[in-house]
Amino acid sequence: MESISLLIESVVRELFGVTQPVTLERPDAQFGDAATNVAMQLAKTVGKNPREIAETIAEELRTHEDIANVTVAGPGFINIRLSDPTLLRLLAEEPGATRRGQTVVIETNNPNPFKPMHIGHAYNAIVADTMANLLAVSGAAVKRVSYHGDVGAHVGKSMWALLRYVQGDVAKLAEVPEAERNAFMGKMYAEGARVYKEDESAKTEIDELAKQSFERKDPLYKTVYDVVFDWSFRQIDANVKRLGNVQIEKRYFESEADPVGVKTVREHVPDIFTESNGALIFEGSKHGSFDNVFVGSNGRGLYAARDMGLIQLKAADFPALSQCIVVTGNEQGAYFKGVIAATELILPEMKGKLVNIPTGLVKLSTGKMSSRTGDVVTIEWLFDEFKKAIEVRGGEASDQIVAGALRYQFLKVKIGGDVVFNIGDAVSLTGNTGSYLQYAHARARSILDKVQSVGALDELHDEDRPLVRKMTEYADMMNLAMNTLEPHHICAYLFELAQEFNRYYENNQVVGSDQEAHRAALVAQYADTLQAGLTVLGIVAPNRL
Repeated sequence: MESISLLIESVVRELFGVTQPVTLERPDAQFGDAATNVAMQLAKTVGKNPREIAETIAEELRTHEDIANVTVAGPGFINIRLSDPTLLRLLAEEPGATRRGQTVVIETNNPNPFKPMHIGHAYNAIVADTMANLLAVSGAAVKRVSYHGDVGAHVGKSMWALLRYVQGDVAKLAEVPEAERNAFMGKMYAEGARVYKEDESAKTEIDELAKQSFERKDPLYKTVYDVVFDWSFRQIDANVKRLGNVQIEKRYFESEADPVGVKTVREHVPDIFTESNGALIFEGSKHGSFDNVFVGSNGRGLYAARDMGLIQLKAADFPALSQCIVVTGNEQGAYFKGVIAATELILPEMKGKLVNIPTGLVKLSTGKMSSRTGDVVTIEWLFDEFKKAIEVRGGEASDQIVAGALRYQFLKVKIGGDVVFNIGDAVSLTGNTGSYLQYAHARARSILDKVQSVGALDELHDEDRPLVRKMTEYADMMNLAMNTLEPHHICAYLFELAQEFNRYYENNQVVGSDQEAHRAALVAQYADTLQAGLTVLGIVAPNRL
């Protein structure tokens, strides 16, 4: 309703000589289509009673062709009923391109190789990918990238078990069936992680194997590493695609970022980093974080140095970068605050451009499952269980339908809050689920398949207003979601929209009625709005289910 806000702002300037931004709210339908408390905001500046100010504004608004009626309530609330042509015009209002001209780099997946992808990776990938969609809708040039740990401790743990498995014969890896490779990788990593905690000699050996991951000079080590590395990224790429994510355009590795970050840290001792027993430390406690080792006493870069190096790699690859976004778990919030503070001290041109968005935890309400690999819920298991639940309720469980149900469960919760859900509930056709919205879209398209023609939506009947009014909220809702990068606003709106359509359809026959063409136009507008919102969420809107 930006055009109505601007109209009221112009009226206020004309009447009082004051420039006052006007925020509109959506009141209950009985009060009108829009409401504002601008009169109360003006009271102190104008020096008049807010009710009196409101009446003056209302009187002027009543003369405008866009306004059907204006009433004043309480101490000075202005309630506005829009004219039918204005309400119909608002259906075509587009979200604002507030980020046009900006280049935003965002990591949309970052699982490590040598392990199977799990539910946490799925959550991170879906949330970040949807944020990227919101950025794109807001006009930004979005650069989707990924970042993966191809060196270090987790590699050492996996390699310890893998080398024992092959016993010098790499051909043994070829005997692992393709369908079992992810479970196999999980088993290898879990075994290495277990002995690392329980066996001191194994721990020493694993630490050495972790060091070897940086250079991989041993032929056997390198061959095993390369085979399983390839398995990993076949799995990662397939699963990310299966989740419905848009393809990345650049992939980064810790092995690339490490030397860049270590070099940068060494160049800034002692002005930014201090040396302690050979380790290079950033005093993050002075910047709202904690003191953190960037380079260990053994000369190896740690996570923080690599993340700093990664930022530099991104800046080099995307020199027009306006913002660099990383989505991580809440537990990494303080860590990233320190990395960002250190990077901004070294690269002042990056100040204000580095953003870490923390998320909550994600888990199933049913607790641990026996079919897990290691101690995590793998994406493969998750898709299988969703498919079973959809088939139990009589649905056809394609990957697109499963991904829609899964994405919606993650996205309907405000980012930062924990996501806890039951798989059976998540595929319900009667609740606030992705499956319900996919069904709602398919239902609307099936109605349109049965009509003789779809008319032009150029008039409103009284029974149409609640549905049309709800559809005009789309641009405002999308603006809110884009500005905050919070997809849950879209989910809440689409669910409310589908419910509003159900009320309309229950009371107004479409197919075969004497108003078929007109009502079909409403159904088409509704279906298009629902599809547009689902598309931003990365959810396919099927024409049939």
